[in-house]
Amino acid sequence: MAWNEPGGGKPRDPWRDNGGGKNDLDDAINRLKERFGRLFGGGGGGGGSGGASGGGIFMAIAGLLIAWLLFDSWVQIDARQQGVVLRFGEYSRSMTPGFNLKWPRPVESVTKVDATQIRSISDTVRMLTRDENIVQVEFNVQYQVDNATQFLYSTRDPDETLKQAAESAVREVIGSNNLDAIMPDQRVEPVAGEAAVANPSAELALQAKKVVQGTLERYDAGLLVTELNFQNVRPPQEVKDSFDDAISAREDRQRASNIADAYAKRVVPEARGEAARILAEAKGYKAERIARAEGDAQRFDLIATEYRAAPEVTRKRLYIEAMQQVIGDTPKVIDFTNGKNLLQIPVPGASASAPSATQAAAAGISATEADKGGQ
Repeated sequence: MAWNEPGGGKPRDPWRDNGGGKNDLDDAINRLKERFGRLFGGGGGGGGSGGASGGGIFMAIAGLLIAWLLFDSWVQIDARQQGVVLRFGEYSRSMTPGFNLKWPRPVESVTKVDATQIRSISDTVRMLTRDENIVQVEFNVQYQVDNATQFLYSTRDPDETLKQAAESAVREVIGSNNLDAIMPDQRVEPVAGEAAVANPSAELALQAKKVVQGTLERYDAGLLVTELNFQNVRPPQEVKDSFDDAISAREDRQRASNIADAYAKRVVPEARGEAARILAEAKGYKAERIARAEGDAQRFDLIATEYRAAPEVTRKRLYIEAMQQVIGDTPKVIDFTNGKNLLQIPVPGASASAPSATQAAAAGISATEADKGGQ
């Protein structure tokens, strides 16, 4: 039957015994109250219990003090961390990775800083170049904590300090260079003799990184810049069309220049070859004329020698040879005998047996000479 069913005598309470005794839960609570009262001097026993009460308080305080010393007198620093110890709010020392002892709080407190974490900030700013052109620069800075004490207490907001220092450095670098050096692909007038830079953005970013690190060191910010990159350097959208027009004009000019260079590379070798050919012909003609002149001179010397030996015979032979050269290839014959001799004039297509004009001329000359000799 259930404990609360009617009948069967007195009602049955599950928190009391069936015999109608006291509640066990109430007794336990009362006993606990009495113990705490004796521990903290809250009554209980008679005058003889005062010493026991004082001893209990001392033991409780001693236990709490021991627990405080045990659990708050050491700290574990990870290999990636640096620990900064403050004693009554003033910097005392730095802790290395591992197990470290300290005074418990509030005497000393430890702040842990992750020194190996790579942090980064990014920003987009517009700035003027040295030649007063506007460019929009997107840059990213990666950094980590180099000195935990300076990172925590030298500046109010290290991340904001780094951001402002990076923006200032980028403005300094961009402002000290012309647009042509910052954006070679936007160059309208190429500089003659200028060496091409493989990656100008990387060179400028390296300069900006050095400037940022120098600024952070002057501020004692405790930060180390590991990387600074220009993610995008471009003209603002408002002037992009003008830049595109300038680039198109430059490309047109470059195309015309390439065509001219190709024409020059084709024409110049041809002209040089023609000049070499003319020079070679001139040298050949010169050698020929010199050789012919020397041969004529030698021939003249030989003829002069023969003329001195037999003037009359030499004169006639020279005359015959001259006439042979003059009328040897012509079908017409000039008669110098005043019709005294019958000369056969060769006709083109005549038989080979017919006497040649040279032979007829020679015969006429011989007859004339014979007549002159007879007279």
